Amino acid sequence: MVLGGFILVVLLVVGAFMTGYFLVEIPPANAAATKQSNVYLYADGTEIARDGKVNRENVQLKQVPLTVQHAVLAAEDRDFHSESAVDPKAMIRAAFNTVTGKGKQSGSTITQQYVKNYYLGQEQTVTRKAKEFFIAIKLDREVSKDDILSGYLNTSYFGRNAYGIQAAAQAYYGKDVKKLTTAEGAYLATLLNSPNAYDVATHPENKPRATGRWNYVLDGMVEQGWLGRSERAGMKFPMPDEAKGTAGLSGQRGYVVKAVEDYLTDNRIIDEDRLAKGGYRITTTLQKDRQDAFKKAVEDQVMSKVDKDARKVDRNVRAGGASIDPATGKVVAMYGGIDYTKQYVNNATRRDYQVGSTFKPFVFTSAVENGSVTQDGLPITPNTVYDGTNKRPVQGWSGGAYAPENEDQVSYGRTTVREATDKSVNSVYAQMAVDVGSEKVKDTAIALGVPKNTPDLTASPSIALGPSTASVLDMTEAYATLANHGKHGTYTIVEEIAKDGERIELPDQDATEQAVSREAADTTTSILQSVVEGGTGTAAQGAGRPAAGKTGTAENDTAAWFAGYTPDLATVVAVMGQNPDTGAHTPLYGALGEARINGGGYPARIWAQFTKDALEGEPVKDFDLIVEEGADQPPPPDPTATGDTEEPDTDGGATDGGPTEGGATDGGQGDGGVTDGGPTDGGPTDGGPTDGGQTGDPTGGQTDGGPSTTGGQTDGGTADGGAAQGGPANGGSTGPGETASDGGATDGDVIGGLDP
Repeated sequence: MVLGGFILVVLLVVGAFMTGYFLVEIPPANAAATKQSNVYLYADGTEIARDGKVNRENVQLKQVPLTVQHAVLAAEDRDFHSESAVDPKAMIRAAFNTVTGKGKQSGSTITQQYVKNYYLGQEQTVTRKAKEFFIAIKLDREVSKDDILSGYLNTSYFGRNAYGIQAAAQAYYGKDVKKLTTAEGAYLATLLNSPNAYDVATHPENKPRATGRWNYVLDGMVEQGWLGRSERAGMKFPMPDEAKGTAGLSGQRGYVVKAVEDYLTDNRIIDEDRLAKGGYRITTTLQKDRQDAFKKAVEDQVMSKVDKDARKVDRNVRAGGASIDPATGKVVAMYGGIDYTKQYVNNATRRDYQVGSTFKPFVFTSAVENGSVTQDGLPITPNTVYDGTNKRPVQGWSGGAYAPENEDQVSYGRTTVREATDKSVNSVYAQMAVDVGSEKVKDTAIALGVPKNTPDLTASPSIALGPSTASVLDMTEAYATLANHGKHGTYTIVEEIAKDGERIELPDQDATEQAVSREAADTTTSILQSVVEGGTGTAAQGAGRPAAGKTGTAENDTAAWFAGYTPDLATVVAVMGQNPDTGAHTPLYGALGEARINGGGYPARIWAQFTKDALEGEPVKDFDLIVEEGADQPPPPDPTATGDTEEPDTDGGATDGGPTEGGATDGGQGDGGVTDGGPTDGGPTDGGPTDGGQTGDPTGGQTDGGPSTTGGQTDGGTADGGAAQGGPANGGSTGPGETASDGGATDGDVIGGLDP
């Protein structure tokens, strides 16, 4: 009877086991177990930020030192490699150790704990324990011990919001798991049963208990033959670092993370879904010292001067900046705003502010690249003379009347290209755009690095005045190409990506192409040096190095720019106006105590301080330039130098592309009118200098959107563009049919990145 009852019980148990074994399947991993954070690093390996809700970074078992693996086994399951998935002895041993004060130890094997972490959950129910039992048995038959141990190490919780051994190594010792010592590994193993209680930095009163548990782990390693007695005897308790909050997205971190994500997804390196799942270790090209220098320069030159109580307009002040090493194409620093959690839109990558006169150098580059000539056939060089009269109608353009205003309505008369660049003369550059061909100008800008889909990058005379809205980062790329003698590289913000210890292939970062000829780029550099030496960008001299650059101001003073470079570093800075409540672009008149913000003021000062600090300790280099033929020639003599200095008016202004009535020379009638924007038709002739040579009355001057206004006082340096109420940047009127957006960026705005 008794025997029969025993057999029945055995049969029932076996039946229940077989039923459970066949009914319980190994389920997919639970969502929490697969979530990881993406880790973003500076170029030197210093952590920038971690994103994602779970602070976990999976590593391969080979990345975990063997002594650290043994420490975990000594703490949790010393018979792991020889036991089955479920070990009754482990349960008995755990209970004994707990009672005798040797520390709490789980009765479950590592396999069972891994099943709980990865497949099930932490709820304490009979159903969950039963599933854990059967899944562990099946898993032990289908998966290797190394895979189980690896999974366990990556899913276990160590306290301080650290899931997995890699996150724990960073949280407690500020290092990667591969750099852990045996003593440190033993301490992390100590934490597994009671992370908060054994965190001696947070709870110093628990150090005796934690030390006892740590000794238990090390002694177990000796017993198992995993650690020598002499080595064990010399070990000291490794105090962990003070607890720190994980690097979130505040400050500059969020801007960096967003820019990197955009770069990876826009260039189809990693899609959004995979990136959202996490687990990527992304080393950026950003250099921490230069990143810090950018932040300090903006703070010193602009943000420290913001007084929201005294000046309401100061609440609208924003700043953005980016810096690229021209030789490598790597973004070494970026300033996105005061704080990502307060101002979400990245001011370095947004594409909604006009670039203003920082676009003008691309017009001249295109002229040299294409061998362009003026309307009367003279080659365009730095010393070519143009007519810089305010509101002078452009000639040779069939798209409608266009007569851009100069800053503050100033007429410059005869002026060389170099002088027109120094003073940012709109009438000269609008004419030059027609002389070159606005489509060619657009193509050159794209070749240098301005994205082809940039808003308002339209082939018309006004393209020269910068109504297009490339980002600060876009413009930095283009100026870096000029600094690199016309070679366009693979501009990148990402140095390396790895997941689970395996590197992910990136675009060829050494690939370069000659976007424009060296002569075109270098001759542009030569005239941009003049801007810094005596033009609108003299504040950039504060860098203490040879520099080339250009100022720019957007329509209605909504943004001011300085774009420049040394032989070693290309950097662009913009100060912008944006209403914090509505996001609309706002003028900066009166901001920071200045009547008007211009590119030669605050942006150039930020540029100078940053460049000086970023290149501190580096040898001072001069530009090595090969300029176009004739670029060093002096300009032709002023044919009016011996005559009246006053510029006479003539009848009959120019029509669209048609010739004006010619000015008469002293020796007779002129032969066909004044050139379109170049030297006048009566420039030195056989009969002597002309007695005028001025074009007819300029036509136009009215913007498409309304009457023009006179520019205000600059904020330090000659203004480089007047603001027109309806026109493009720098006071010029828009071209036919063009309008410039004045809307602010929102969270949904297109954020620009770098093209590989």
